[in-house]
Amino acid sequence: MCVITMAVMTVMAEDYLGVQVGYARSITRLNTVASGKTLDPTGYDGLKVGLVYDATIIKGFGVSIGLNYTFGANATKWAKKVNSQPGEFPKVRSTGQYHQVEIPVDWQYKFEIAKRTWLMLYTGPTLQCGLSFRDKWYINDGKNEAFTHQEDIYSEEDMKDYTLKRVNVTWGIGAGFQYKRYFLRGGYDFGLINPYKAHSFTGKDVYTRGRFDQWQIKLGMYLWEK
Repeated sequence: MCVITMAVMTVMAEDYLGVQVGYARSITRLNTVASGKTLDPTGYDGLKVGLVYDATIIKGFGVSIGLNYTFGANATKWAKKVNSQPGEFPKVRSTGQYHQVEIPVDWQYKFEIAKRTWLMLYTGPTLQCGLSFRDKWYINDGKNEAFTHQEDIYSEEDMKDYTLKRVNVTWGIGAGFQYKRYFLRGGYDFGLINPYKAHSFTGKDVYTRGRFDQWQIKLGMYLWEK
């Protein structure tokens, strides 16, 4: 029975394979290690490129599977250094960059509103694998700016107080529009797992939480259609 059902679904499927490019805004919602209080969300603006495979199986219902590369960057404003010496009043700022690979798997519903024109709704998980996530720090004494150091948040050697995992899982919801071979998709992904690794701070185990979210909007074109 299962074999027959799968065969029928395969015959009825409409398959699309395409490319996509778009804007991504990742948002880190992390807690301080010492106090556990939530920091202000930090946004990283970037670019997303990749492949997408869509299969409409029956009556508009189907799946969409992607393989994306995402790059993001952030730069903070100058802020007074917390541990500055009396009379110095130095300021600090940081710049950050991340690179990651994403595999979204969405269940979607497409309905035709005009000839070869569709609207779509989708929801599903995304597996994210971080390739690199680095922050660079700069200091200003009121006269000159200088680079001080760089931190890799995946490196336990760089980040003594906390270290983040490379793997993240999100759940996304979104909508889209397709005209002939061209499509536009946009949505929001909510982080599902705590990105912090287990660690010890000042000799005591500290339970620290946070999550990574992401806004995204993508333009694409199907190169192959069945």
